[in-house]
Amino acid sequence: MTDDDTSRPPAPALTGIRVLDLSRVLAGPWATQTLGDLGAEVIKVEKPGEGDDTRGWGPPWLPDGEGRPTRESAYFLTANRNKRSVTIDMASPQGQALIRRLAAASDVVVENFKVGGLKRYGLDHESLAALNPRLVTCSITGFGQDGPEAGRAGYDFMIQGMSGLMSVTGSPDTEPQKIGVALVDILTGLNATIAILAALEQRHRTGRGQHIDIALFDVAVASLANQALNFLVGGTAPRRLGNAHPNIVPYQAFETADGHLILAVGNDAQFARFCRIAELPDIAADARFTSNRDRVAHRETLIPVIAAALKRQSTGEWLAMLDAAGIPAGPINTVAQAFAEPQALARGLAMSLPHPLGGRAPGVRSPLRLSDSPPGAATAAPLLGQHTDEVLETLLGLDPAERQALREAGVI
Repeated sequence: MTDDDTSRPPAPALTGIRVLDLSRVLAGPWATQTLGDLGAEVIKVEKPGEGDDTRGWGPPWLPDGEGRPTRESAYFLTANRNKRSVTIDMASPQGQALIRRLAAASDVVVENFKVGGLKRYGLDHESLAALNPRLVTCSITGFGQDGPEAGRAGYDFMIQGMSGLMSVTGSPDTEPQKIGVALVDILTGLNATIAILAALEQRHRTGRGQHIDIALFDVAVASLANQALNFLVGGTAPRRLGNAHPNIVPYQAFETADGHLILAVGNDAQFARFCRIAELPDIAADARFTSNRDRVAHRETLIPVIAAALKRQSTGEWLAMLDAAGIPAGPINTVAQAFAEPQALARGLAMSLPHPLGGRAPGVRSPLRLSDSPPGAATAAPLLGQHTDEVLETLLGLDPAERQALREAGVI
């Protein structure tokens, strides 16, 4: 290794992997953005003149360098950094041929069409694998590739309801609630990423790609975690507990003298220390509350006593005492307060990237931090078709005249 080699920054982990992104909205784009964060080259194929649905999901709209609103939505910026945008009409035979050529030069294809939707275009896994046996194709759908619901479209909100997730979210005195972000889409994107990385590792051993079947419904049910096992083991469907925990007490939000805090007592030793701080010696000595098993059984008696004690002082006073005693607790922040947290500032969670329309595009830094192969310099979400000529020239060898003919025909 030369001195020049040692001065170069380490290459991101997925350098050399090319991803063809045929997905739109959130679950698929979240997976491909994650792969892009890790260093993969991501080519996003979009419909000419329209693009990803989320490009129109505003306001808010990103301002340009002069502060004027553009037509770039905050939603689109959420899941499309580190990508190049190519516009191709998939419905045209010429467009299908271009996508097949791009797939032949790629390692991974990610798509979220309905089951069988790409087969009519000759862009399904079997057709593409015949051209590129090393190709990994990840299909993201609402309900998977088989089963009685396979043909249905699936959206995060309805999947939260169908999976049981909403039945355990919200107060017992109100209607079931969805989570405040499209978390099923996000978790599906992350599960897709895990599966893609596993398939690439498998390819190292076999030389062959494979097809990945990821369903929002499967992901949502799997993500019920302890709530699913509470039902499968105990036989009783979990109920909504608001901010309380079904298996740990006290583990919920409480009102203080000037607001609220979260108290998350994780073991019996922490509970004993909390009782000393809260000046509840009788509670600490009560056999009904000494173990978590007993506290769960006597939740209805214990929680009002703790709630009354916590109202005596402010949130700040409690958090200082609880932190000093090693008892997990925290504030309930707004999003603005979360980004203002000293830890968020120290870790640089909010970032901004130069945008092709001028100015800067805000973003949230990837949480994936690898010591030997950190993510490289990020790029902002692309403009619609920003890289069409570049990709078609460098990857497919199309000259300016060929590209112009395709453009005049409405193919690109």
